[in-house]
Amino acid sequence: MVAIVDRYGRPFEQRTLDEPQTASMVHLQREFAGHPTRGLTPSKLARILDDAEQGDIRAQYEAFEDMEEKDGHVASEMGKRRRAVAGLEWSIEPPLNPTAAESTAAARVAELVAGIAGWQTMLFDATDAIGKGFACLEIEWRRTGRSWLPLAIDHRPQTWFQLHRGSRQEIRLRDHSADGAPLNPFGWITHVHRAKSGYIERAALMRVLIWPFVFKNYSVGDLAEFLEIYGIPMRLGKYPSGATEADKRTLMRALVHIGHNAAGIIPAGMEVDFHDIANGDAKAFEVMLDWCERTQSKAILGGTLTSQADRGSNTNALGNVHNDVRIDLRDSDALQVAATVTRDLIYPVAVLNGLAPDSPERSPRLVFNTRQPEDLKLYADALPKLVQMGMDVPVDWARQQLRVPKPKDGEAVLTFAKAAPATATAAATAQVRFTAQPERADAITDTLSELLQDAADPIVAEWVDQIRGMLASASSLEEFRDALLAQFEELPTDQLQTLMRQALMGADLAGRSVVKSQSSGRGV
Repeated sequence: MVAIVDRYGRPFEQRTLDEPQTASMVHLQREFAGHPTRGLTPSKLARILDDAEQGDIRAQYEAFEDMEEKDGHVASEMGKRRRAVAGLEWSIEPPLNPTAAESTAAARVAELVAGIAGWQTMLFDATDAIGKGFACLEIEWRRTGRSWLPLAIDHRPQTWFQLHRGSRQEIRLRDHSADGAPLNPFGWITHVHRAKSGYIERAALMRVLIWPFVFKNYSVGDLAEFLEIYGIPMRLGKYPSGATEADKRTLMRALVHIGHNAAGIIPAGMEVDFHDIANGDAKAFEVMLDWCERTQSKAILGGTLTSQADRGSNTNALGNVHNDVRIDLRDSDALQVAATVTRDLIYPVAVLNGLAPDSPERSPRLVFNTRQPEDLKLYADALPKLVQMGMDVPVDWARQQLRVPKPKDGEAVLTFAKAAPATATAAATAQVRFTAQPERADAITDTLSELLQDAADPIVAEWVDQIRGMLASASSLEEFRDALLAQFEELPTDQLQTLMRQALMGADLAGRSVVKSQSSGRGV
């Protein structure tokens, strides 16, 4: 019996279909998340990142979770980037240059995948790796009729895992062992998404974003303190000489209550004065906040003008440039997600349902449609012109580029609407109008063009002869240039103008003749 293996050659085991791998790891499901960003300082953050590089990644990924919850700007920008991929149209395609069997298998896999519940949620969960470096989705399989399909695909927190360094860095479950438990083949969708090259724990985009997050928190705290000091008038209480400590405490309580409740009482003989404090400027704090958010937007979306992080220079042209950058990021993200889903979901579905390809590389594949509407317009304009020039454009290639499927037998197709002539006479007239007359008009145009060229050739030839003589007698390019400018400071165009007037007059007369002939053909 031939063993079923994944793309890395690891054998598939039946227990993967029986229950999810984490079903027996109760310790992971009972863990409570930590919140290391409480009281986060630059030195504390540095320790968290250093620990992640040394193998303890839990605090780092808990900090990433906190940041998405606490920073509305990061949550908004990451949501834009993640949903850009999850919202793309997709299809299941055969491999390149497919055989008939591979095309049939791809069509069957597409039918099976269409029955997977929570497909869009799965795509969105996979994009969690865009910010955090990796995302693991656990597959729970179920047999439906004669087919094996995922019953559920659940996102698992990054804190459940540890990173094992070997010849290939591997993501493993934390099971109280030193090396961790390898993930079961066909049991996981493991998407590794790199914001930069390097080890997974350092390739996460969130490592770039968390430093502006810390600095922004300092600025927000400073701004709050500034508003507390400069936003409320100073209350100054006066007590008479000889006041007791109890009177002083009463006056202090009154000052505090007036500040918060706008009401209070004091003993007779005491006074409360309100003083306007020196004017302060909160602009410095806003500058720091804007810098942090612009930096975060650049890291996430490649620019600032597709968000509100750069309100001072929001021009349409620059906004379009930044939007093009965001589209490039979306297309790159889509390619990475498609490769992962093809490897960890499409291939297992094909294998488990008897549609196994000859090799994993010949598996049906997930393809996202990232083509813009402008691309379709470009093809629609260019293809007819290329064909008219004599270029051989394969029909299958054009269908693939335009994503237009072949019509099935008897399937209705789009055609040009043609109005049927009402009578035989009208049909004959239409035939003359649409065939004979254009041929005649084309012949007249060709004749006029040839006559104009024949008449202009001697004039142009005379110029060419003079230029050749100058070039032959010149000893340098500078001398040739001076002679050329002296001789042809202004081109003698009188003869050409006369020819053009004659040609235009001839074209006008020819056009009148064609129109008159058409009118005669219609009996007008």
